[in-house]
Amino acid sequence: MRTFFLMILGTSLALAQSAEFSVTGGVSRLNNNQLGGFSDASGTTNFSLRDGWRFGFRTTVNPMRFFGHEFGYGYNRTQLRVEETGTETGMAIHQGFYNFLVYATPDGAKVRPFAAGGAHFSNYTPPGTSVTSGGGSAKIGFNYGGGVKFRLSHMFGLRFDVRQYQNGKPFDFLQNRKGLIGQLEVSLGFGLVI
Repeated sequence: MRTFFLMILGTSLALAQSAEFSVTGGVSRLNNNQLGGFSDASGTTNFSLRDGWRFGFRTTVNPMRFFGHEFGYGYNRTQLRVEETGTETGMAIHQGFYNFLVYATPDGAKVRPFAAGGAHFSNYTPPGTSVTSGGGSAKIGFNYGGGVKFRLSHMFGLRFDVRQYQNGKPFDFLQNRKGLIGQLEVSLGFGLVI
C-alpha cells in the first residue's frame, strides 16, 4: 500500500504543471463541540472544546490546468472545558489531510478561485499527553471548502482558505457523545510556487 501511494505521489509530482508549498495560519471554530461526560459518586462531569487558532503546511500539485491534489498538516490549539466548573486547559488537535481541488481559472493565472473536498484524520491530544507517545483519540472524517490563490510573483503566492472538517467525536470512554464534531478553518497562507 505504501509503495502504491508513493508511486501515485511521484507520478503526480512528475506530471505536475506547477507545485506549491504553503505555510498557513488562522482560526479554528468548533461546532457541536459538546464531547459528552461521565457520572460517578460525586456527580456528573461534562466536557466541551473551545474555539482556537491553527497553523499548518500545504503541498499542492497541479497535474492538469483546472485540477489539483493537496496534502497537508494542521496543528490546532484549543481548550478542553469542564462545563460544571468552567475550568479550561489547553490541548491540541493534529490533522493530516488530502483534498482534490477544482479551479475556476487555468494553471498560471494570477487569481485562482477553487473548490476542495477530501478526507482527513484528527488526533485529539488531551492535556498531559502527546501525539508521539500514543496519547490521543484519532478520528477519520471528511472535509470540504474552497478559497482563492493569488500569484504575487513568478515564485511567490498568497492564499485564503475556508474549510469545514467533520468527524466523529473523540474520547470513546465518554457517555452521551452525539453527532459529528465540526471544525471551521479560516486561514491565510504564503507560499512558494514552482
